[in-house]
Amino acid sequence: MKKWLLSVAVAASFASHADEGMWQPHQLPAMADELKAKGLEIDAKSISKLTEFPMNAVISLGGCTASFVSPKGLVVTNHHCAYGSIQYNSTAEKNLLQDGFLAKTFADELPAAPGSRVYVTEEVTNVTERVNAGLENKTGREFYQGVENQEKALVAECEKDEGYRCQVYSFHGGLEYYLVKQLEIRDVRLVYNPAGSVGKYGGDVDNWMWPRHTGDFSFYRAYVSKTGKPAEFSADNVPYEPKSFLKVSAKGVSEGDFVMVAGYPGRTNRYRTANEVQNQFEWAYPEGKMLRERFIEIIKETAPEGSDERIKYESQIAGLANYAKNFTSMIEFYGKSTMLADRKAREAELAAWIAKDSSREAKYGKTLSELDALIAKSKAHQERDMILSYIGNTTMVPTATNLYRLAHEKQLPDMQREPGFQDRDMTRFKASMERIDRRYAPSVDKAVLLDMLKRYAALPEAQRLPAMDKAFGIDKKVNEAKLVKTLDKMYAKTELGNKDVRLAWMEKSVDDFKASKDPFIQFAVAMYDTNMSEEKKEKELDGELMKVRPQYMDAIIAYNREQGKPVYADANSSLRVTVGHVKGYEPKDGLVAKPFTRLEGIVQKDTGVDPFDAPKKQLELIKQKQYGDFYVKAIDSVPVNFLSTLDTTGGNSGSPTLNGRAELVGLLFDGVYESIIGDWAYDDNINRSIQVDSRYMLWVMKYLDHADNLLAEMEIVK
Repeated sequence: MKKWLLSVAVAASFASHADEGMWQPHQLPAMADELKAKGLEIDAKSISKLTEFPMNAVISLGGCTASFVSPKGLVVTNHHCAYGSIQYNSTAEKNLLQDGFLAKTFADELPAAPGSRVYVTEEVTNVTERVNAGLENKTGREFYQGVENQEKALVAECEKDEGYRCQVYSFHGGLEYYLVKQLEIRDVRLVYNPAGSVGKYGGDVDNWMWPRHTGDFSFYRAYVSKTGKPAEFSADNVPYEPKSFLKVSAKGVSEGDFVMVAGYPGRTNRYRTANEVQNQFEWAYPEGKMLRERFIEIIKETAPEGSDERIKYESQIAGLANYAKNFTSMIEFYGKSTMLADRKAREAELAAWIAKDSSREAKYGKTLSELDALIAKSKAHQERDMILSYIGNTTMVPTATNLYRLAHEKQLPDMQREPGFQDRDMTRFKASMERIDRRYAPSVDKAVLLDMLKRYAALPEAQRLPAMDKAFGIDKKVNEAKLVKTLDKMYAKTELGNKDVRLAWMEKSVDDFKASKDPFIQFAVAMYDTNMSEEKKEKELDGELMKVRPQYMDAIIAYNREQGKPVYADANSSLRVTVGHVKGYEPKDGLVAKPFTRLEGIVQKDTGVDPFDAPKKQLELIKQKQYGDFYVKAIDSVPVNFLSTLDTTGGNSGSPTLNGRAELVGLLFDGVYESIIGDWAYDDNINRSIQVDSRYMLWVMKYLDHADNLLAEMEIVK
């Protein structure tokens, strides 16, 4: 796609669609006038420069967003983004999830969960021509492999600079490719998290809801070697000194104010076809919701609340519950909406537009039908594939499978290995093996696997995998007693629950695996040929889709340009900027949601029972009207959370919400229930993001938790 095409499309459409869009930083200079009119006070060009303020203060945690807020590498993000590290450091006797944690000195800070990272984006380079070079006549798996090889070569070249992690991202379905270079800080430590009754106040009940009163914030610190280079955890390491950091506003924002977010949104699907929409909402979301809810039930039934086993699974429960509720909203609003009809109408309009011009017909004439045929093909075994994906969320099965795959991959030259099994991936791979100690209980894992295998065994025989049937002793009819006995034996005899054993297997040969008597290792060996065969088929299909999807997106972009509609790529976990305003909404007829909640709302919700069990000290402070420096006359209290029109999704969690001067005024942590559908279609009337107000964060730190050392370290704008 020509750069000028995207720039023209942005300039032509931005004014009428100002709050929709997850923009790549390099697109922002074309929006300078509109951004200034909306309330941006800094130069729009500075937001496009990743090595300058404020963009170099915005970082990724590899799934969430965060930002530097001090010259000593202090990092602020959401409580739920640090949840895994809080859980990792918690035990039944010392439950940081419940009680909170504050390191008063650097020496008191705790190592984050193994594999925790801080990524600082420094360069983004368009490598489309390099990726596509020589692949014009390749199709299917050859094309897939060709793209993968080009990407691996680009990454290897980029990572010659020590301390960097690089990745090639696909935009517009493969129409464009960008190489992203990030400084990878590997020593990350937990500094401060409020008690769960603050950081997770409202829990799953309030998740995705408004009004909200959640103090969803926590702090990490990034450490490097004494020479300033990324290094593994060491007592000799020193706090990282970022090139810039965000000032934290004690003034905050008011209704109608301009706000923007820089972050790493995960996935949106605004350009998917009608067939994809229908399948996702009418089958995949309902099925996924049911399986996630069943997962949670099994964990709670097996691991008593407060036990060490339950603590190990609290992070997983939170993630499962979050998306189960997400799927519920998706299904509900899809049923009320005209989304499917709108997609069909859009495709009909696109087809008509293509047919009106002979050159367009020659270029795109077969694109829609070819894409639909490939999408249908990809759904042929979707029920089995979903069950297998949830089995992949257990522990022992994927652990053994990945270890055996590693043994095979290590026989190949590094550049020929599958991504995830190259030398560059071994630190992450090892960390994943280490994390298991605080995220695995045999009783829970076995119970979940049993449930998933019963569902798998109930599939028609033609849908099942003969090797898997044989490995678990599954016959034509489900024999639960036999399956239970098989799993009891496997979990009793496996040694993969031992960290030292897992790490030792990373160095063993294929022959060592084949000779093993460990039942899960034996399972991995028995499944290897089948897994490779299925992967080969998947890559063949993916390669075909990778040829057609860019043609479809090219047609949509050209069509949208003519219609004056915004042109931005679907979210793909790369750095994006969104802009909007502080604004309430009307979720239902006769109901108006104001944009701010107050301290008093915490008291109103409080029942003394989780998840509405605010700390007694906090309730007393509120009753005494101890507002301190953070009182806002307009609401006669301290603001807790606020709403904005920012266009965001998962992965934006922890993103700094900035005012026009790029000061931190909040942390984005959620969206309202009605806006979940925004992953598929943006609606200015109901798309609302939820932020922790910076004034509430500072209030909790000062008056509730006395985090004076951190407040002194940050630059607070009063």
